[in-house]
Amino acid sequence: MIGADLALALLVNRTAMAYSAHPPTYITYRERTSVTVPSLGRSQEIDRSVALRNADNFAVMHDLPHGATRTGEAFPIIPYFDPFSSFTFAYYANLKAISITLKRGAPIVFPIPAPDPNADVSVPYISFLAPSYAPDSTPTALHILIAPTPLDTGMYPSEVQVDPTTGLPAHIVLSDSHSDMRIGLTYRSIDGYWVVVRGVFSATEHALGFSFNVRAVTRYDEFTFPTTAPDPALMGTPRPQATP
Repeated sequence: MIGADLALALLVNRTAMAYSAHPPTYITYRERTSVTVPSLGRSQEIDRSVALRNADNFAVMHDLPHGATRTGEAFPIIPYFDPFSSFTFAYYANLKAISITLKRGAPIVFPIPAPDPNADVSVPYISFLAPSYAPDSTPTALHILIAPTPLDTGMYPSEVQVDPTTGLPAHIVLSDSHSDMRIGLTYRSIDGYWVVVRGVFSATEHALGFSFNVRAVTRYDEFTFPTTAPDPALMGTPRPQATP
């Protein structure tokens, strides 16, 4: 197999191309989120229908079956999300609620030099990540494990499994180099769009002298990708004011 650094760089580039070539204008879906704090015996179930404008991640969220309507950033994260992009991420969790903020950034594309007939070998590397192949990795079904280097200072992809049919991530784990926070994302192609169908968030929080693990599992389904606004609140600019 080719070196893990080159395999990861090519994967990042393929993913960036897939997300940039044909983004949806609007997305509708249903999400079911289970938030648990096992050590405290606390849990919360969230069942919502969501309609969002992909360009700025502004969503209209209806609690099902007959609950409140909220607007703002899609919770917990927008399903159209390039996990290798230059995103920023923040979260806050306590005994009653969890708040997640995701700001998608520009896609990352690594320059891949053309073969040089005057060189015997080229050795690419990524200075802020140290990838290696997992024992079960094969040339057609890549499984890459990634460690941060001293140059990494935040969220990084710590594990990637690649869909052998599309060559895009089937499952990715994002880790925080400063804490035990982990985000696991499972992807699938639906109507030609590569979207998250399951997300798992876990982190240890500290409040009122307690330390406790918060875990949120979200399932996404019933996707559609309309070309016109599925809700009047998603029409026009500027972006409407969010409501809690």
